[in-house]
Amino acid sequence: MGLTGMGFSIVAMAVGAVMYWAVTAQGHGFRLSTVGIILMIVGAVGLVISTIVFGASRRSTGSRRHRTYDRQVTDAQGRSAAVHEEVR
Repeated sequence: MGLTGMGFSIVAMAVGAVMYWAVTAQGHGFRLSTVGIILMIVGAVGLVISTIVFGASRRSTGSRRHRTYDRQVTDAQGRSAAVHEEVR
């Protein structure tokens, strides 16, 4: 959902705003202004949901990069040592 959902939501709100404020044509028993309001509401709800999903996916990516390694190393003289390494 993320960025694609945000883009779609913004487009839906823009189309809804144009239908509500700029279009004056009316069909028989059908109001474009009502469709515009519905599109703006759906776009706003979609934008909120997409922002939450995008924010949650960005947070979980950072925690996956944190790694801890414990290993045994030996230098050129034959001495060994335990190494604890944290990679972010």
